[in-house]
Amino acid sequence: MSSTRTLLFLEDDKDLQSLVCTFLREKGYRVEPARTAAEAMAVIARVPVDAAIVDGLLPGMTGADFIRELRKTQPDLPILFASAFWKDLKSHELLTRQLRVARIIHKPYRPEELLVWVAQLFASIPPPPPPEALEEVEAVGDDLAASLAALNAEYGAKLREKVSGLEALLGRVRAGETAAMDEAYTVVHKLHGTAGSYGYAEVSTAAGRLELVLKPAREGGALDVGAMEEAFHALAAKAAVSVKPAPAVKAPGPLLPTEGVLLVVDADAAVLADAERLGKAHVVRVLTARTADEALAVARRQWVDGVLVHMHLDGPLGGITVAHALRAEEGLGMLPLAFTGAGGALEDRVAAAHAGASLFLPRPFTSQDFTAAAERMVAARRPERARVLVVDDDPEAITALTHALASDHIEVVGLGDAHGLMEALAEHRPDLLLLDVQMPGPSGFDLCRILRSTPEWQELPVLLITAHVGLEFRLAAFQAGADDYLSKPVLREELRARVQARLERARLSKERAERDALTGLLLRRPFIDGLRARLAESQRQSKPLALCFLDVDHFKQVNDKFGHLAGDRVLTRLGRLLGARFRREDVRGRWGGEEFVVALLGETAASAKEILGRTAAELAGMTFEGDAGESFHITFSAGISVSSTDGASVEELLKIADARLYRAKANGRNRIET
Repeated sequence: MSSTRTLLFLEDDKDLQSLVCTFLREKGYRVEPARTAAEAMAVIARVPVDAAIVDGLLPGMTGADFIRELRKTQPDLPILFASAFWKDLKSHELLTRQLRVARIIHKPYRPEELLVWVAQLFASIPPPPPPEALEEVEAVGDDLAASLAALNAEYGAKLREKVSGLEALLGRVRAGETAAMDEAYTVVHKLHGTAGSYGYAEVSTAAGRLELVLKPAREGGALDVGAMEEAFHALAAKAAVSVKPAPAVKAPGPLLPTEGVLLVVDADAAVLADAERLGKAHVVRVLTARTADEALAVARRQWVDGVLVHMHLDGPLGGITVAHALRAEEGLGMLPLAFTGAGGALEDRVAAAHAGASLFLPRPFTSQDFTAAAERMVAARRPERARVLVVDDDPEAITALTHALASDHIEVVGLGDAHGLMEALAEHRPDLLLLDVQMPGPSGFDLCRILRSTPEWQELPVLLITAHVGLEFRLAAFQAGADDYLSKPVLREELRARVQARLERARLSKERAERDALTGLLLRRPFIDGLRARLAESQRQSKPLALCFLDVDHFKQVNDKFGHLAGDRVLTRLGRLLGARFRREDVRGRWGGEEFVVALLGETAASAKEILGRTAAELAGMTFEGDAGESFHITFSAGISVSSTDGASVEELLKIADARLYRAKANGRNRIET
């Protein structure tokens, strides 16, 4: 008998039906489509189905009416209900309690999201998917999968010991010890929530049944000793069976190379050979190129963390041309750059900083110089890891969640004592919080309410983990301020999908809140935050920091003469120019209107003026088009202040740079005042 699951998909939208059927079939499910209630009933009469997906609005009747009819002949068929309208409390009551719908899915949904709910629907219904279907599950890294498999085996080895300890506790419960009831309930609750995460779903289910038996007595009611004995023996029988956890799935290649990759562009064969030797000594993969064309070919072919380019490749400042060409490639706009050159003249260093280089290495460079440059560029190129804080009093649950989530992109920190949450938040600054609902001391609901009343953490995404998924719980979770919830046992694929979706949404929300939509630069408040951080860094390192105020000359005339859309194009182009032409550590923002600000770490008034002058010349050489098609050019004026010389605070530097900007305007515009 085949173990392939058969789904009835009742959906009137032909396009959606085609998309979902194709997707689910590729994932190993057999899908029987229907567009009307009559077609669906014909399918059920012809083919045994394991579950149904029913749309809320059908030709001639509602999805709820269809389910009501279906329940007369299929009282236990698992059903997912999809609709854009059934969102009020009364509707939930009707669907989940009276019609026994397993889950309500709100449209529009993605096929991947639907797959999560379908997989969860079948998770507790034997038989499990065959090995061929397991190959379709999203793979995790080889090391992570191997670690999880080892943990599964280790957890399985401890199961009998845990059950033996539970048996002793239940003996004390029968003897009337109140404290033993709390201990036994805690053990059972953890087994219910954790065993499934380790691959022992039947143990988790049996523990859940025992938990339901113990719960009334723990809350002051009478204990049904017979039911307790029966539920415990069922749990012991499941734990005694040697269960083989799901096999590790072979992962695809990582998105990023595990070692750093550095591209060295130089016409000198000896320099290239030396760079390759240093790379091998310091576990950095060095790729080489002798010309600009070779460098572009390498960068287009594979991942590169950073580029070290000879300043005078193929002539004076030829390396600058290479840098601009590389950063013009799609996806390489923020590629970390370093230049190398003999002597390191001020003109070369200024040109390198303007091109976006974070480092300038003298020739010949030392092993220490090369290593520092490689480490800095690799760290800058790799995407920042999001941090997830897991709060659970069960250390094994923390371990399971950590191994399910940890990756190149996510770092997981565990906390076993809920009382230390605020200190942990301040120390680790997480991007998302996973809270177990039922813990000693404050519950997950209590902690969620505390966070939502604390301004600093009001926007932190919070996911609750619980064994209870009834309507009352869902309402309580959202009323407490949770963003989402996960039911125990937690399915790894669902956990990862939900966490990644929340992290991405939080990142986009932060991006929208901090960046100007027109120019892509930081808005005033986040710019000032970045400026304060750079100023503190400059003071720690005893380096200067140059603050530059820029203002587009005669911008009102541009709007009046060439049109407001032309004015927007000017601001957009200038924003992109500022975003592409400076170093990663330099802070750039739109102050408001046609005013911009740039903070250059480590630059004096003279070098900052030279760097900004190059940007001014590049902007002046651009041709803009008015709304009626006419051509025009623009310039900007700027004022520069420097830390320690002009002031030690952000406020002083802004005030002085602004005053010098107005002096530049008064002196004729298209100039930079220091």
